[in-house]
Amino acid sequence: MIASSARLRAVLLAMLVAAAVLPVAHGSEEDHVLVLGRISDDPNAHYRQLKPLLDYVVPRMADVGIREGRILMARDRKQMDSYLRRGRVDWVTETAASGMQLQMGAGAEPLLVTERSGVSRYRTVFFARTDSGIASLEDLKGRSVAFQNPNSTSAYYMPALTLIERGLPMEILLSPRDRPVADSVGYLFARSELNISTWVHKRLVDAGAMSNLDWRSPQRVPDLYRRDMMVFHETPEYPRALEMVRGDLAPAIKARLREVLIAAADDPDASEAMLRFFKTTRFLPLKEEDERSLALVRAGVKRVGSEIE
Repeated sequence: MIASSARLRAVLLAMLVAAAVLPVAHGSEEDHVLVLGRISDDPNAHYRQLKPLLDYVVPRMADVGIREGRILMARDRKQMDSYLRRGRVDWVTETAASGMQLQMGAGAEPLLVTERSGVSRYRTVFFARTDSGIASLEDLKGRSVAFQNPNSTSAYYMPALTLIERGLPMEILLSPRDRPVADSVGYLFARSELNISTWVHKRLVDAGAMSNLDWRSPQRVPDLYRRDMMVFHETPEYPRALEMVRGDLAPAIKARLREVLIAAADDPDASEAMLRFFKTTRFLPLKEEDERSLALVRAGVKRVGSEIE
């Protein structure tokens, strides 16, 4: 009896070891599920933004085997990289810089450009007070510039790349009171566009960088501030947002998802879902100019990561 129990335990242990080393496949019972992912610091709010569009898309993909939709949040980009590589997420909506990071880190592919509030492309503007003596990027040597946060395309990656390409060394500052050395540009993060414009207007920093859309927004740059400030440099345009898919997503599913999203702009049944989806107005095919712009953004992400961070 004791020997029999010992043999049983040995068999069970062998089965457990074998199960532990077997690869876990994404397919089989999960092939009918479309998973929409999001890097989020507010999962509840983002779930409410994502779910209506996912509910719209899933029934229109039954012809390629999709019968269910799920949402999976990631706490940061590294976790989303893991989800994409392991096939746990199929589709992600992101900014251009984050999308390129997911491409480099997890092999994700741009599927469509996302037009939000009628705008599919935007650019970064550098601005300063009119009495600052700053008229060009070169005038930022020995001065300070405020960005938004380390994940922003328009208010970090693209302006930082612009400065690097001009041969301007950059150093992070401890606070607005801190100053850079004479031949470099000091930078720090203000956390919001309104803070950026306030810091510039109050002379806490010498310059700021944000998207041209935010520059025109009274909520982010109050009219009282704007009349004392001016734009002294603008970057080329780049896509405002992207829909990304994992690189090994089945071609039929990828193609159908692309079709459904492009057609959604002309479907009244999709209007409310698209409005909730970050005020999306259309999903657009990538053009050659988008590909060129994304190559620039990708280069910017790499250079900023290697030369600054």
